[in-house]
Amino acid sequence: MSLLKAIVVIPARLASERLPNKVLADIGGHPMLWHVYQRCLQASKVDEVHVATDAEEVAKAVRDWGGKVWMTDSTCVSGTERIVTIVDKLEGDIIINVQGDQPLIEPELINQVIEVFEKAAPLPDIVTPVCSIYDDKIFDPNLVKVIRRHDGYALYFSRSSIPYLRDDMEENSSKSIRFWGHIGIYGYRRQMLEEYHLLPKSYLEEAEKLEQLRFLQAGKSIFTFVTSHYPISVDTPADLEEVRSFIIRRNVQP
Repeated sequence: MSLLKAIVVIPARLASERLPNKVLADIGGHPMLWHVYQRCLQASKVDEVHVATDAEEVAKAVRDWGGKVWMTDSTCVSGTERIVTIVDKLEGDIIINVQGDQPLIEPELINQVIEVFEKAAPLPDIVTPVCSIYDDKIFDPNLVKVIRRHDGYALYFSRSSIPYLRDDMEENSSKSIRFWGHIGIYGYRRQMLEEYHLLPKSYLEEAEKLEQLRFLQAGKSIFTFVTSHYPISVDTPADLEEVRSFIIRRNVQP
């Protein structure tokens, strides 16, 4: 276990715009959310795993497999906001937000987030992983891109390809520029979630539909670390079929 008490919360809603009901989609005989939950339990530095949802159908599924679940308001506009509504019920120093659409997330990746907090002085407000991306991934709006400072702290996140290559737009010009893709898992200092309602609303968050921009625009620090673990997020029917095929082909077990 971690020196800091670390709790994973998986926000799970049914009303996904791109793929409705995806957290309950069947993958190898279990809901996708079950796979996420089980893999989070395998992270050795995690003390507890919880689900936060506004759907009784999701809550029942979690209770049926013996998981911990909290009901939240349907008006929550992001996973972070959903966690904020239950933070006073969570006895953790670090709260890890794991997306409910990452059934292949590596437990070691969750451990890496916690390890950053264990070693950092002073503690960053938020910790999140990034990885190198190439070719078509750079232009995929479903994959969030990030610009980083030299010390690893984030400057900006966007669904657009950043940085923009002004002087050389040749097909292979991106090979000389490092592009970073953001992996949708966040570690929060508890205080950040407790102060969430004090942060001004962010037009950048609204424009990009990226919850981390509210913190960044308010001047909070988001530390990014490079990882080789790259979980597949299920955003489309094609993604779902890819994950199903992967689990069947490789006999992946949570």
